[in-house]
Amino acid sequence: MTSLDRPSTPGSAPSGPPGDQKEVTQAALFDAFGGIRGTVETMLPGLLFVMIYTINKDVTMSAIAAGVVAVLLVIVRLLRKDTVKHAFSGVFGVAVGVAFALFTGSAKGFYLPGMIYGVGLGVAFTLSALVGFPLLGVILGPVFKENLSWRTRNPGRKKAYTKASLAWGLIFLAKYAILFPLYWWGDETQLGWVLIALKLPPMVLAVYFTWVFLAKAPPPIDVIAEYEAEEQAAREKKA
Repeated sequence: MTSLDRPSTPGSAPSGPPGDQKEVTQAALFDAFGGIRGTVETMLPGLLFVMIYTINKDVTMSAIAAGVVAVLLVIVRLLRKDTVKHAFSGVFGVAVGVAFALFTGSAKGFYLPGMIYGVGLGVAFTLSALVGFPLLGVILGPVFKENLSWRTRNPGRKKAYTKASLAWGLIFLAKYAILFPLYWWGDETQLGWVLIALKLPPMVLAVYFTWVFLAKAPPPIDVIAEYEAEEQAAREKKA
């Protein structure tokens, strides 16, 4: 086994980053999910699409405007030399939505890919929690520098990741249980505004539950620091 996922030796205890556990968890979640700016960048193209379509019912103009804004957000980040992982993720989703909207000629086509993706995420989070390999642990492990050590070395964090992943899954599935009936039987404009209204609150709720569970869990094991310490010890031994 590697330091990513090896059992701890008898008597060893998880060691985490210094400082208050709640603050560390909050900072890590803020980084992982993009914070306020990442949230705005995720919402803005979709909001622009809905606003323009509400005014003129022109799918093509609405889709192109949303696509242009998404690309501009990435360009701004590149010019500022900021991280672009959240912006690129957003522009990819918008591009797929734009392609569907232009192909189908329907505003619902813009919303459909994101809705399918959301349902897929809800199922993935739920199933991963039920089988004991919580997806949130895979996503956040590198952020906390613990990688997959929580699987065998830190059962308290595995339990927290399982609860958090189940919360994400159920929240996502509940959200789309509301949206898909609107997609099938509702008005295009109405669906768009409900989508915008439900964009942020479920995400905030899921992140809040994640923070609650992880803040109460044992601190993460910094396997990166362990690896570096082992490398240093090996070099000293050779010298």
